[in-house]
Amino acid sequence: MDIVGRCASFTRSHQAKSLGLYPFYAAFSGRGPGAACTVGGQDVIVCGSGDYLGLATDPRVTEAAAEAARRYGTGPSGSRLLNGNLDLHERLEDELAQFFGKPAALVFATGYQAGLGAVAGLCRTGDHVLVDQEAHASLVDAARLSRAKVHWFPHNDTDRLAAELKALPGNGGRMVVVDGVYSMRGDLCPLPDLVRVCHEHRATLVVDDAHGAGVLAGGHGTCARYGLTDDVPVISLAFSKAFASVGGAVLGDRTVIEYLRHYARPLVFSAGASPANTAAALQALRIVRDEPWRGRAALDNARHMRHALSALGYRVPHGDTPLVPVDIGDELRTAIAWKLLLDRGVHVNAVMPPAAPACLRASFCASHTREQLDAVTTAFADIREPLAALALPETGLAASHTSHLRLPGAGEPAETWLAGIRHLLP
Repeated sequence: MDIVGRCASFTRSHQAKSLGLYPFYAAFSGRGPGAACTVGGQDVIVCGSGDYLGLATDPRVTEAAAEAARRYGTGPSGSRLLNGNLDLHERLEDELAQFFGKPAALVFATGYQAGLGAVAGLCRTGDHVLVDQEAHASLVDAARLSRAKVHWFPHNDTDRLAAELKALPGNGGRMVVVDGVYSMRGDLCPLPDLVRVCHEHRATLVVDDAHGAGVLAGGHGTCARYGLTDDVPVISLAFSKAFASVGGAVLGDRTVIEYLRHYARPLVFSAGASPANTAAALQALRIVRDEPWRGRAALDNARHMRHALSALGYRVPHGDTPLVPVDIGDELRTAIAWKLLLDRGVHVNAVMPPAAPACLRASFCASHTREQLDAVTTAFADIREPLAALALPETGLAASHTSHLRLPGAGEPAETWLAGIRHLLP
């Protein structure tokens, strides 16, 4: 089968759409007060956004973006290496470095590019990169593109990491790559142990703090939460979460940043961040610095919802981040729960393999009001009974890392569960 022709064999998304159970690519058409949005003409409370501090619609941020577009135009019109470097980029880099307590910073057009640039830009043939098995996809791709030998270690297992490092040959550089806050489970990396292991085995530690920066430790992120910012050589982050924009940055020593300015291919061979995105991130950073209560409010709201959902009987792991995963069961049950909640005016993210085992990944922001949180709790309470009433076959539907939204095969009794789904989900 030719490469283009085999795309026609992908039918799972069409199956899910025909059942009203396709949870991806919802088209949002507006934002209301707090964490309210409009999707498909319906007003919903969004509980899956990365806008942790509620700054994406803050007038100070939107006006900064608009003013930058008026002054600089809509784009930089080139690579930063040549003609697309703006004084605005450098101003943001200076303030990022100062706020996060690192000597220098380098701004990229996306958070994905920042992680890619840091890992692939620093490593070369003969090096070894050890990656946590649940690290973000950008870090996985970065390791694969780095030309280094890639090794995987079990999630947050520093004993196994130490054993892997000890077994490596003596030649070649060593890099360990982790998330500060893992985007699917919402758990923190064991940073003190990681720092110790990397120090013992002379490995460079890279922490991607996309979900911790701006929220934890007064906004200073995961490394600051542990008091270990000086002990982490390279930190990457994204602007698409707490910083209400699009883009990313790498933080480190001046020698590291100067090297990446010339060897990070996502920077050298891509246009720089747009003026509007850069100005929005800069203004958001200043608000984070001046209003640290926003991160605490997001964490307080997440704690409140962890307690509320656990009290309803949902399986919710412990944590102290804005991310609250809710284990519903397999892919089909997760998709049904997503639809039942959407019908009740609550939008959460349905996570499916291979990104992660199936779950509802909720996140809570500083902008969620207590009334909105109560409404979300009520919606989760309302769907408990209809979910329990669905006699869905467990066999063959369990989460796997090889398929998206697996529907029952030809040999499974489809009529029973299909009738139940259609009864609940018109």
